[in-house]
Amino acid sequence: MAVTNGHGNPDWIRDETILALDLYFACRGTVPDERDHRVVELSELLRRLPYHAAASRVASFRNPAGVAFKLQNLRQVAIGKGLDHASRVDREIWSDFGSQPEKIHHLAKLIRELAVRDKSLDLGDTKDSEEDFLEGRLVTRMHKTHERSRKIRKQLLILRRKRSSLQCDMCDGTSMAADMDLVDSIFEAHHRFLISTGEERNTRLSDMALLCANCHRLLHRAIVSEKRWIDVVEGRAFLRGRPY
Repeated sequence: MAVTNGHGNPDWIRDETILALDLYFACRGTVPDERDHRVVELSELLRRLPYHAAASRVASFRNPAGVAFKLQNLRQVAIGKGLDHASRVDREIWSDFGSQPEKIHHLAKLIRELAVRDKSLDLGDTKDSEEDFLEGRLVTRMHKTHERSRKIRKQLLILRRKRSSLQCDMCDGTSMAADMDLVDSIFEAHHRFLISTGEERNTRLSDMALLCANCHRLLHRAIVSEKRWIDVVEGRAFLRGRPY
């Protein structure tokens, strides 16, 4: 269950705060009140997003007054003045994107598009947010959903077998399984770039790397820890203890 505050509403997560910061930038540093049509529109969107299903049925959840208050908090972080009600996530989002309004606008647009297009996307519980990339939960889940596609993985394995024996693109490891039916069991498909940084298109096999399960999990954890995208080449250096 998500941690709650205020009137029992769940804490704002990164995706929601990214959307709020995009509106703050659009307002050019001023904070509209709860009657502003842009605040009302964002409130309606937040109530539809698939993050807090039970809470979204409560009238106070992400209502226009709450959205306007969040904008005030972001303004306080931005200018360093005013009552300090900003959350840890508010400060993190500002630290990560406060100087990148164009990046925030791009992410906000992508979050909106993914929310409309992929209503069935499994977002999991918000307590798993430590596994989310800098760009937020929806982008992270879409990225992982593409990687977990059985069709893509199968096609990638077929292609690699035609070229050579199967080995991890990061550690060069191979399967130790004696049973040929189990040889490919350790390998997973990994997107070479984050979905939010590439053009919208169907996934191509050339977009995918083949990694063993250990390297795949290590690389994702490093991306979360470093708060930036780390490609397979940097991952190889990371494994060998060299600076990247």
